[in-house]
Amino acid sequence: MLPALLTDTVTPDLDRALHYAALWGVEAVELRTVGGPGDRVPFVNERKLRRRLEEAEFEVAAIVPGLFEGPVGERGARLNEIASLGETLSFCTRLGCSLVVASAFAVEDFSLDEAVALLRRAGDMAGRQGTTLALLNEAEAAHPTGVRLAELLLAADHPHVLAAWSPAAAMQAGEDPKKGLEALAGLVALVRYRDGQGVGGAFTDAEPGEGAVDWPGQFATLASHGFSGPVSLEVHVPPKPKTGLRAATRLIQSLRSARA
Repeated sequence: MLPALLTDTVTPDLDRALHYAALWGVEAVELRTVGGPGDRVPFVNERKLRRRLEEAEFEVAAIVPGLFEGPVGERGARLNEIASLGETLSFCTRLGCSLVVASAFAVEDFSLDEAVALLRRAGDMAGRQGTTLALLNEAEAAHPTGVRLAELLLAADHPHVLAAWSPAAAMQAGEDPKKGLEALAGLVALVRYRDGQGVGGAFTDAEPGEGAVDWPGQFATLASHGFSGPVSLEVHVPPKPKTGLRAATRLIQSLRSARA
């Protein structure tokens, strides 16, 4: 398993984010926004981005371009997704990255048949580029839990369409993360390292390892199924420089234990 950092959860300033990543000892980065709100990969200054990454000697574990966030039932939206996917995959390849994290569709106007057709087409495109699409469970999306996401992936049944697993998001949606991961066994390509707990029916972020997600149990299950992909730290609890350091240290120690 590869310890990584979702950079813009710390700061959208890439130079500062890479500084923290090096200081904290993670080995790779997951990229979403790398500047202002409009600087979303892949629509960024690629030459500048590649130079910064090479200077900092970081590999890119995954990119998060904002795919499949809208209603799948709209034909125009589906065509736009496919049109932008080719450029996204090429960008990912040029960065030496083989993983694109995408959403698992909006709740509105969701159609399983349309989603499956789109994912199979997208998976074919990704496969030709040597890339995998990893669908992320998000608390307010159409597939917020591990069980729901597994149902979608099994229906799509494509080797290049897998899961980006967020136990915290599943818990926020009311699922026991243990049950969610059991449903996704063998389908996980990336894990988001985040924690929290429910307070009065609302979700509150906590430092990873100090919330309600059983991270030792999660890592043990992932290891038992041969998972070796990126585990990407999200930093939401202030002050981020301090909590990020503690969380990264805990993550690296946990991954060493899981490997052992």
